[in-house]
Amino acid sequence: MKKILSGIQPSGQLHIGNYFGMMLPMIQSMDEGELYAFIVDLHAMTSVHDGEKLAKGTLNAAMDFMALGLDPERSTFWVQSDVPEVTELAWILSTLTPMGLLERCHSYKDKVAKGVAPSHGLFAYPVLMAADILLYQADLVPVGKDQKQHLEVARDIAIKFNNQFGEIFTVPESVIDDNMATVPGIDGMKMSKSYGNTIDIFQDEKSLKKSVMAIKTDSTPVEDPKNPDTCNLFNIYKLFASPERVAEVRDLYVKGGAAYGRIKLELVDILWDYFAVARTKRSELEQDQEYVRDVLRKGADKARRKACVTLDLVRERVGLRY
Repeated sequence: MKKILSGIQPSGQLHIGNYFGMMLPMIQSMDEGELYAFIVDLHAMTSVHDGEKLAKGTLNAAMDFMALGLDPERSTFWVQSDVPEVTELAWILSTLTPMGLLERCHSYKDKVAKGVAPSHGLFAYPVLMAADILLYQADLVPVGKDQKQHLEVARDIAIKFNNQFGEIFTVPESVIDDNMATVPGIDGMKMSKSYGNTIDIFQDEKSLKKSVMAIKTDSTPVEDPKNPDTCNLFNIYKLFASPERVAEVRDLYVKGGAAYGRIKLELVDILWDYFAVARTKRSELEQDQEYVRDVLRKGADKARRKACVTLDLVRERVGLRY
């Protein structure tokens, strides 16, 4: 059975980009393999330097994930920092990771350009991500298109380590749905908490409407033809509307008659209904947070049992056993 692994950062409210890029593929994978899903709080520390905010965000992310359909009984679900073996493995891997490999990663440069403070943690992010993946011998890693390069770094590190010390690590493969690889934000750029251009999953109806109505569109008159494929609004709309309705709206774009305002209001209703069941479940979990903490503790215990098997072998091979 294939091992499927991916994580989500608790650095802010989870949004529809997180949902389609990682969460939904992971939830759908529960019947397809041995699923490992975790909250990557150590990664979040590259941008969150408020302890109370990080702790709250971690618990919220866990509740969000469970509300959206992740079943702890059919997966291993935990918080990254509750398995300390990952930081030891990250250090060991860092001693073999070429500087040039990290210097070529575009994510670091992009984040610094967007105002994220440069740090060693941000620069070495791909090594910790590699440790996350390799520690559990993951076969498949569902990622957004923007994380594909980091997955390739993990593969390179695994191959280099295996060549140096003998076959230990499974070389992982990325899983990317090209139709949903990059969800656009309300400004047309990739949807990201870092860019402040998100549509959050569990916001109230008033806030949801405000977010949707802020989606950037052009000034083309209603009656004029428009290109749906380059329209930010349509590219978000088609993720949620029925195929039949998407075809109808696409026809309005092509032939003329697509009114951005009406489409936005329709999208608000569609989004509100789409996550209705999850909102109810989320409210129930909010009322029983100790249950959520217990789920995460049990998940961490389960994850550590897997992690220790790999790390013990790594320690022996690199000479940390004498």
